[in-house]
Amino acid sequence: MLTIHHLGLSQSDRIIWLCEEIGVPYRLDKHDRDPVTGGGPESYKALSVFGTAPVITDGNLVLGESAAIIEYVINTYGDGRLTVAPGSPDYASYLFWFHFANGSLMPAMMFDFGMHRAGLQESELAARLGQRTNRAFRLVEQRLGEATYFAGTEFTAADIMMLFPLTMMRKFTPRDISNCPNLQRYLANIVQRPAYRRTLEVGDPGLAPLIT
Repeated sequence: MLTIHHLGLSQSDRIIWLCEEIGVPYRLDKHDRDPVTGGGPESYKALSVFGTAPVITDGNLVLGESAAIIEYVINTYGDGRLTVAPGSPDYASYLFWFHFANGSLMPAMMFDFGMHRAGLQESELAARLGQRTNRAFRLVEQRLGEATYFAGTEFTAADIMMLFPLTMMRKFTPRDISNCPNLQRYLANIVQRPAYRRTLEVGDPGLAPLIT
């Protein structure tokens, strides 16, 4: 059986959510963050070659990286569900937002997080780097004014990829989205999905996602 090695408040929420959405059976192996550093414990770091969340095991397979895991689960167990087929008008949008989450948005927010942790959030460097995050959120707001979901009219794995930086990551890197009504409307809708609510109950009970 597929095992999701879950680290609280991490991108491994994506994998639980995916399995809940498409009905893939899984076993959950939960790991707690280090109470002092807030990082993953050594037991988690030892699971994969890079030592970060998420990680799955499936028989002898050990696989990390959110996007890789999502593609593996969908193609192995999900019969291609929650993807957009080549040739569809929404195919390019699906690919873009699926990869934008960790290819552009998360790195920009991690720069902000690093500046904050170093006490440099008011520095000229932080302001300059922060422009990349600002541009990303403007693009998100624009897209959600054009379409119901990131790929278009249907909920897809691109939404699963995008939700972590738009909600949970803001617990590490505070960001005001009061000027993003389209994003707020989208988040309010997404967090009501039954599969997402089950994900929180299973993975991070008691946690309220940031939707405003």
